[in-house]
Formats: sequence, C-alpha cells, structure tokens
Amino acid sequence: MPQPTVHEQIAAHRLLPVIAIPDVAAAGPLADALVAGGLPVAEVTLRTEAGLASIEAMAKRDDLLVGAGTVLTVDQAERAADAGAKFIVAPGTSPAVIEWCLKHDLPIYPGVATPSEITQAVTLGIYVVKFFPAEALGGIKTLKAFAAPFSNVKFVPTGGVSTANVADYLALPAVLACGGSWMVKKDWLAERKFDEVERVTREAVQAVAASA
Repeated sequence: MPQPTVHEQIAAHRLLPVIAIPDVAAAGPLADALVAGGLPVAEVTLRTEAGLASIEAMAKRDDLLVGAGTVLTVDQAERAADAGAKFIVAPGTSPAVIEWCLKHDLPIYPGVATPSEITQAVTLGIYVVKFFPAEALGGIKTLKAFAAPFSNVKFVPTGGVSTANVADYLALPAVLACGGSWMVKKDWLAERKFDEVERVTREAVQAVAASA
C-alpha cells in the first residue's frame, strides 16, 4: 500500500501545530510529546535561530511529519528542504517561493488574506492555502465568503484558532486543517513543560475527534 502524501497526512490529522523552538535541545522531547499526544505532525517555524537545526533533528524520526514555517525566501525554502522539511508554510504568497517548491516537488501552503492572493496561488497551481491571520481577518465568516467563489480551494486557517473554536472552523467544508500555536506555547518549551504540550495536544486531538 502506498504511503499517504503530506497533504493526506495533514488532512487526516486536521491539526497543524505551529512551533517556535527556542533551542535545539527542546526538539527531541517536543517530538516525543506530540507523538504521545496523538498528533505526529509539526510546523517548525524559522522565527528562531534553532529552527533549522530543530527541523533536522526532528526529521530523522520516522513517526513524525515535520515541515518548515515562516518561510519568506527561496533561500530559506532550500535550507529547510536540506534540513529535511517535508513541506513548507509561508505567511504570505511569494511566487518565487511557490515556483521553487513546485519545481522541487515540495508541498507548500502559502499564506493568503485576500481574494487576489488566493487567485495568485491558484494561478500558480496551488489549491491548499494558509488563511492568516484567521481571526483578525474575520475568521469563519470570511472563510465562508471565500469558499463561494473559490470552491476548489482548501484552507488551513491559522492565527487565533484554539481549542475553543477549532471545531467550528473544522465544520466548514472548505477547511482542510487548522494551524495554531496554542498546543505548543513558547513558554512551555522554554520551561521544559513537555507534559503540558502532551496534555493540550491530546485535548486538541480529542476536540477534533468529537467534531467529526
């Protein structure tokens, strides 16, 4: 049986934790906590100096799907891929980054905030996009408005999503999965509270299961 694609794995879990890792020493215990919590997928952002090294450490595992987030340039995309990232997430829509990822068969989820950006992504051949910052841009109401003219596009809303509203987002047919940092707070990583990561991750997974 063929292995599920990156897209299929994210769609199956319906959650994408967005993680800013303060130091690479946290990468291993963090990965353990996510897997134990039932969510073996992670978007490790390049917002910290430990981002690339953490991706490299986590990508060596065979029980965890790891991608790179906050990718702004082609150089960052290339370095993330070299570190072992299996997908790329960007806060905006960069044609250069999208084209590089497509050329190298690397799944990319570019950020969109307007119909024009969604159109740009579709024109480049991308049909799954990150809606960011979701809550600040009107959240579910805006997504419903986008879904009408862009019926062939799936969204990954990120920004302001939490256990309290994730089920409401996932109830929308246009939503593939939800991204968020609430499952892996920076303070917990800095203070090595990996038990909290596991607990909240499990709660999020249970919330998704209950909404199915």
